[in-house]
Parts: sequence; C-alpha cells; structure tokens
Amino acid sequence: MGYEPQDVGRAGITCTIGRGAPVFLLRGDMDALPMQEETGLPFASENGCMHACGHDFHTTALLGAARLLRQHEGELRGTVKLLFQPAEETMDGAQDVFDAGILEHPHVDAAMALHVVQAPFGTVNYTPGSACGSSDVFTITVNGRGGHGAAPHRNIDPINVAAHIVLSLQTINSREVNPNEMIVLTICSLHAGSAANVTPAQAVLKGTIRTMNLEVKEFARQRLTEICRDVCRTFRAECDIAFTGAGIPPMINDPALTEELSGYIDALLGSGSVRHIERMTGSEDFSVFSHHVPCALYWFGTGSAEEGYPYGVHDPRVTFREDALPEMAAVYAQSAICWLANHHQ
Repeated sequence: MGYEPQDVGRAGITCTIGRGAPVFLLRGDMDALPMQEETGLPFASENGCMHACGHDFHTTALLGAARLLRQHEGELRGTVKLLFQPAEETMDGAQDVFDAGILEHPHVDAAMALHVVQAPFGTVNYTPGSACGSSDVFTITVNGRGGHGAAPHRNIDPINVAAHIVLSLQTINSREVNPNEMIVLTICSLHAGSAANVTPAQAVLKGTIRTMNLEVKEFARQRLTEICRDVCRTFRAECDIAFTGAGIPPMINDPALTEELSGYIDALLGSGSVRHIERMTGSEDFSVFSHHVPCALYWFGTGSAEEGYPYGVHDPRVTFREDALPEMAAVYAQSAICWLANHHQ
C-alpha cells in the first residue's frame, strides 16, 4: 500500500500516513488463543490455536482502514498512526509497545480501537468513562508436608489450607471494599494431589482480580498477599504468591472523545448505530494507553444469537459475520479523518 512499516516492541508493527500534528492512533490487536477451533469452517485452524476473540477481524479492519486512508490521504489534516499490537490476550502487549514509545515519535494526541462482540450486526457499542475492568492474574503455591492420608496429624495438609484461602479471599469482595466499587476476585484453578490416600505436599491456586479503580486494584493485591500468608501461618504451612507483572489498569473511555467519535460513526452508519452498553468486568489492554492519552474503545456487533451467531468470544465454536469488515474499516478511517479535521490548527 506504500507504507513504511516499523517494528515496535517485541512483536508490534506501526506505520504512519499524513504529516504534522495532531496525531490520531488506530490500534488493532492481532493475537489468537491457545484453544482448538470447533467451528467446522473449511478454513478452521488446525494447530491448536484459534482467533476465538476476533483479533484477526481487528487486524483485517485496520488493514482496510490503511487502504482507505491511502485513498483519502489528501484529506488528512494531520497524521494517523497505525498500530498492529501483539499479546493482548496475555495482557502485556500494550504495555510492551507503550514502553517502546508507541505514543511518541510522533506524539499521539488521541487513540481509538475497535473490538468485535456478539451483538446486533452493525451496532457500535461503548461505555463512557470506566468501561472495562483492570486485570491482575495471580498464582498461589501452598507448601505443606505430605504423608499418609490416614495420619493427617503427621502432615500439613495444603488442600485444607487452600480451601481456607479460597473462602477467606472472598471477604475482600464482601467485607473490605466499598460496595459502591466494582471488584471481582475469582479462583479459577486449584490443583493438588494425585491419589485418594496420599496427602500432597503442595497445592496451587490460580485466579484473577478485576476492578474499575486503581486504588481498589492495589488494595486487593495487598490484601490477597496478607490473607494468604496469615492463613498459611494459622495452619503451619507456607506459601508463595506470584502476580503476572503489574497487571493492567481499568479502561477509561474519554467522555469528550467518545461523544465526538460517536457522532462521526452515527453519520457514517446511520443514526442509532452507536449505543451505550453496561461496563464490562472483562479487561482489554488498550486500557494502558487510556491512562496517558484520550482513548475510545468501541465494540462492533458482528452478529447476535437471533441473527444466527449463537456463540460469544472465547468459545471454540464462535464465528463472526464477515461483511462487518468493510464497515469496521470505514469506521476506523472516517473517525481518524474527521477527528484530525476538527482538531487541526
């Protein structure tokens, strides 16, 4: 298309079109999930990885926007920076490209991202303000003392300790955080032992914390650590607590930017295309950028259950209506062109 792509971070790709200020960033993520595809499509993945979250749609839409922007280059009153971002699913891709300077050289003034969602086709959905939860992923390893299951007094049972940890951590949600604040703390994995009559030496728990507030996020991480260690002391066990990095912050949709872009999108796709939706406890690492520049994250409807698309993202059977792609590309391009025109000085 005549662009000059550049590497950014470990695996990102970026390029620009236009020149001068202001600068508007369009982001499309491009990673898949480690799960076996069950769509039955003739082009279904066979390698144990699947685009079950539609990131292939995001990449394709951004490539379409790149072509449209090239065709309308003379209308640009500033610069559009395109970002093909890796590793959203592991929640460290945005931080990696941020650390590599994606918001500089040239400096980004505002940013936008689209994400597919199971919703009526052609709708463009968003939540003003706090839109998506933060994400902290943790592993708790409880170390006890194994032995015969018929002689528990000689052992330090890590399964018993793990059970008390699971119950105790729920008091963070129910007793330690203001009920007006959103917080989800979920243990999603607990593994220990291999036989019915052997007390294991170790139990491993894995889970996640989601909040809409950075202070609540940090408080929950602190209290999880304190509670786990104190419960282990109570039962003479020990534990190691490991968080996967610093986690990601909640997604903040800039109210002024989302109101402005929503007007451009409604004008493009038809009045009523843009809709408010409830905030999501799920996370999107585009949130990293939203704490540095005004950002807007929209969820593009690629088919509802009533329209013949019964499965949502992260389901091995999920499919997406492909004629959403030109509309998503147009939304990207139109938003960038109009925003630059409105903010050019």
